[in-house]
Amino acid sequence: MKTKIYRIEARFTMGDQSQVFTKELKSINEENIYEKIYSEFGSKHGINRNQIDIEEIKEISADEVTDPLVKALI
Repeated sequence: MKTKIYRIEARFTMGDQSQVFTKELKSINEENIYEKIYSEFGSKHGINRNQIDIEEIKEISADEVTDPLVKALI
């Protein structure tokens, strides 16, 4: 199976503040991206899944990658 690169634009709520973030990840399909985002931010920030609002997930080409960790995996 070939992996694809996705750019995720989302926000999460901590207390009464909302934090916007953009993340790039490699995955086999889009469904795995949801699980990765929920588990990563849940463990890192101690928030529940309902506090994370994923606004957009789009597949990007290798030329569009800006994250140095993802670039190293290409």
